[in-house]
Amino acid sequence: MRPLFTAIALGVLVAAAPAAERTGRIIFSSNRSDQWRIWTINADGSGLKQLTQGTADDNDVDPVFSPDGKSILFTSTRGGKPGVWRMAADGVKPERLCDGDMAEWSPDGTKLALRRGERILTRDLASGAEKTLTPESFPHCSGPAWSPNGKTIAFACRWDAGNGLYLVPSDGSARPTKLYDQQGACEPHWSPDGETIIYETETHIAIIAPDGTKNRLVTHFGGVQRYGRFSPDAKWIVFCQGVSERGPWELYLIPAAGGTPIKLTEDGSDMYPDWK
Repeated sequence: MRPLFTAIALGVLVAAAPAAERTGRIIFSSNRSDQWRIWTINADGSGLKQLTQGTADDNDVDPVFSPDGKSILFTSTRGGKPGVWRMAADGVKPERLCDGDMAEWSPDGTKLALRRGERILTRDLASGAEKTLTPESFPHCSGPAWSPNGKTIAFACRWDAGNGLYLVPSDGSARPTKLYDQQGACEPHWSPDGETIIYETETHIAIIAPDGTKNRLVTHFGGVQRYGRFSPDAKWIVFCQGVSERGPWELYLIPAAGGTPIKLTEDGSDMYPDWK
């Protein structure tokens, strides 16, 4: 059967691709229940479920699966101060780990990379030992992302002239080096094989190799696209689509090699996806 396509107001074509082609589970933050909470949905569009609960005074964002898929990190304002939290993959037993936000697991699950005071640092989960990776001269750092081999952390930094992507050894043995600093580049995340970094520009999703080559757009349609992440098999990319920078945001999937996006969610705003 020929795929059916529906034009939507953002200028994106939505393809009715076979659900069997899309496997795994996606977690994200949504305000569909008023406050921002962590939700989950299967990559085929089934199984939408809210994972976190809270009061009207707190919000939960930035969910990330652990390498074994059994736990989820997230940022929460519970208690009146942003902190890094951990819970089981089904949403039970949430616990606060430390101050900071935007945390991500190391590949072996023993450490975190996170942001605190607009600087990037790592934290050993067993001992609590921390190491700051970015110098004071690097302002407004954000979005640390650990490479699959554990040796490098990608992050973004905002200067007066604009945003840039940087790489730094995860052991802090050298200063950060610039990867790319055009078009508002930020929000880097690695492909599962470590050969590609996905990031966002002012309006679109793009990919680049860690050596700065093979830089190209993945999305090029209307509206604004944010927060791209690869599927575990690297065949798909999940991202957020908004009418403008103010949203509202919905989750879409697109083949990593390029193609027609598939709408995954609607209602409220859905952001910060991760896929396992």
